[in-house]
Amino acid sequence: MILKSKTLCAAAIIVTVAVLTAVAGDWPNWHGPDWNNKSKETGLLKEWPKDGPKLLWTAKGMGEGYSSVSVAGGVIYTAGAKNKANYVFAFDQSGKLLWEKAAGGVWDAKRAHARQYSGSRATPTVNQGVVYYLSDLGRLLALDAKTGAEKWSLNLAEKYKAEEMPMYGFSESPLIVGNRLYVSVYGDKTTAVCLDKNTGSVIWESERVAGGTGDSYAGYASFVYAENSGFKQLIAFTSGNLYGMNADNGKVLWTVPFNNSRNNNCTDVIYHDGQVFASSGYGRGSILVKLSAKDGGVHAEKVYDIKLMDNHHGGLILHDGRVYGAGHNAKGWFCIDFKTGRQLWNAPGKGSMTFAEGMLYMYDEGGMMTLARAAADKLTPAGSFRVPEGGKGAYWARPVVSNGVLYVRHADNMYAYDVKGK
Repeated sequence: MILKSKTLCAAAIIVTVAVLTAVAGDWPNWHGPDWNNKSKETGLLKEWPKDGPKLLWTAKGMGEGYSSVSVAGGVIYTAGAKNKANYVFAFDQSGKLLWEKAAGGVWDAKRAHARQYSGSRATPTVNQGVVYYLSDLGRLLALDAKTGAEKWSLNLAEKYKAEEMPMYGFSESPLIVGNRLYVSVYGDKTTAVCLDKNTGSVIWESERVAGGTGDSYAGYASFVYAENSGFKQLIAFTSGNLYGMNADNGKVLWTVPFNNSRNNNCTDVIYHDGQVFASSGYGRGSILVKLSAKDGGVHAEKVYDIKLMDNHHGGLILHDGRVYGAGHNAKGWFCIDFKTGRQLWNAPGKGSMTFAEGMLYMYDEGGMMTLARAAADKLTPAGSFRVPEGGKGAYWARPVVSNGVLYVRHADNMYAYDVKGK
């Protein structure tokens, strides 16, 4: 089943998949309105006071989890696990709880080393008044953004008979382009599905992507949408392959072997100028792949393969031809040249980051938040502060800058800081 050409044309124009009713500074889904982890806001602080920016409010009661936040229409959405259940939460701009909705059971790993990472994973996607959320156990929900009332739901793990629950639970944030919702299922015959976002009905089910490794098939990164070589593409991972899939019908267009010693690929790729940058932790490193049209399909050619910046799960940012992120075994914050893979600088630390108005917001997994200029020569902090503890676990939830506010999550607590310029 294929959408009409007018719909596809609209989807091509609205590549940013932003909520149509959102205000300019909204952050309606994982990695923001353009799915590139970069805010378009201006007029923000370029240097923080000694103790950091002003704390506006603290929201509590989200339980355990690593979900980031989405912001749309004056409401902040996130997810967490408490009382042996998974929940989606909505807060107003003062941190007051508006509603919470149970989203099924709580993920529990079979393997001891994975069990310690309990709590929510995915970040809600807000689109045209609906909140879409994929729970740890593979339940996909569509909720009314104002009330939390369920519009439809689908148990992906059950429907597609995954060979086993992914080792670290379902961790993907749903991608919406036009009226289509894309998500991975890692089933015994199907890797990904495309659904009608309004009804949850199936538009297509992909073939199974080859290349799972070891005792795991799942990748954990979210889809990145790109248009290249005459195809609308979904780019993501299995545990053993980087791949591109035809967004129109689910056919696999290209694959490149890519895996690490833990058989998980957690970091979203960067697509830019016909090339795909991918990075993975546990010593694997980073690659750049060039895509080009060939024989009616897509040819993927590796440009470089380096050990630098083996990103664990803290994410990457491309700005002015440079990639910023953090290494895992190759320790530290990194800046490397996108085209060549050459290291420009390396500094102590490890964590996740986001970007706004030429500045990096760096959230160390030990709890330090640092502001720094996105520069090619060196890392120069412009202020830092320690985020309070909100419970157990590392500081892994991605920071978000939206409408002049820096949102930082740690376990049960969410903190809102004023970062508007004076």
